[in-house]
Amino acid sequence: MEKRYSQMTPHELNTEIALLSEKARKAEQHGIINELAVLERKITMAKAYLLNPEDFSPGAAYRVEDSGDEFTISYLNGVFAWGYRTTSPDQEEALPISVLKEKKQA
Repeated sequence: MEKRYSQMTPHELNTEIALLSEKARKAEQHGIINELAVLERKITMAKAYLLNPEDFSPGAAYRVEDSGDEFTISYLNGVFAWGYRTTSPDQEEALPISVLKEKKQA
């Protein structure tokens, strides 16, 4: 039986990320786009469990990885940050903390 990411040690998570990354590389080479997307999501989730949610602050704004969007955290629930993108301030959503990056200071 497979373990949940929340039950894995950092070493196990890093091993899982390496395995998923290899599978993603092969899926990309074979042009299996659907499988690639699923594997990339799994990698993002595994990376979220390597981070400390306490390092993310409600009320703070972060840059969303691979996007020009800014995301303001309302609250955290486990490894998910709930909040709003500046591009859609009326729509609350949850993002894994692994996709949130520090905003660059001007």
